[in-house]
Amino acid sequence: MLRRVRWAVAAAAVPAVLATPSVLSHYYVNLLTEVAIYAVFAMTIDILAGYSGRTPLGHGAIFGVGAYFAAYTVAVAKAPAWAGILLGIGAAAAVSLVFALLAIRTSGVSFLLLTLAQGMVVWGICVRWTSVTGAENGIRGIVRPEWVADPARFFYLAVVVAALAACTLHRFVSSPFGLTLLGIRESESRMRTLGYNVPLHLVLGFVVSGTFAGIAGTLYAFFNTFVSPTNVALATSVKGLLMAIIGGVGTLFGAFAGAAAVILLENFVSMFTDRWPIALGSIFVLTMIFAREGILGKARLLLARETPRLTQEGDES
Repeated sequence: MLRRVRWAVAAAAVPAVLATPSVLSHYYVNLLTEVAIYAVFAMTIDILAGYSGRTPLGHGAIFGVGAYFAAYTVAVAKAPAWAGILLGIGAAAAVSLVFALLAIRTSGVSFLLLTLAQGMVVWGICVRWTSVTGAENGIRGIVRPEWVADPARFFYLAVVVAALAACTLHRFVSSPFGLTLLGIRESESRMRTLGYNVPLHLVLGFVVSGTFAGIAGTLYAFFNTFVSPTNVALATSVKGLLMAIIGGVGTLFGAFAGAAAVILLENFVSMFTDRWPIALGSIFVLTMIFAREGILGKARLLLARETPRLTQEGDES
């Protein structure tokens, strides 16, 4: 039943995505592009929080490092876009490896605070290294490749990247390696007893997560055409974590629902009031009270409850 629902959603999503640029204005197309980019970012946080049992608060820094390297390469060094993309992803992977080696031997609040401190170090570098990062002025003049200069084409690119990232990460968490991460989340000591190299698995999981965060960051640099210390700040990490929680930690695909909820609410509510964070915080509180599993997690539970009843009714008829 659940598999049928997945295929039905996928089948309905394809024509909807194809028709989006012709139906909606550039403003809404750009909003949905941002949703796709942040969905990838939220999935990377879910890899650690939902599947490894380590909740990070420094992933915004990895996201921002990818964006900064891509921006500097294209806007300052005047290199081709493909070079900026590769350097951005590679830099994010390298930073995530450093973060992982320092943080994987901790867990719980200690891991949370250590990754927070790591993110603050990166933020401090971006603020102080004015000659490279531009400090608060950031890096401007990031030119998209001509074939994705149009908002509609960039939207399609973002959706394709998000879909490929989702499929790849789903295969990753469904693989024996991903199942090992779940085992580590449930009982680290038991996995050690069974002979698994827990630190190595956590490092590799962190690097995979950071690499895809770098992909999201480089994509965001070309989308926004501007990068500043805001992109590596704590707020970016919290935003991604909030998306993962609202969508459903441990569901992976819930990141799309969480990203859509946060981005759309942020933009629509801010049209009417400057206090839109109150509405966002209220949604978060209500989610934690009434749907701690998140949007997708709650939907799965309801579907699991309804499936036996529908099957029984079908047998009786």
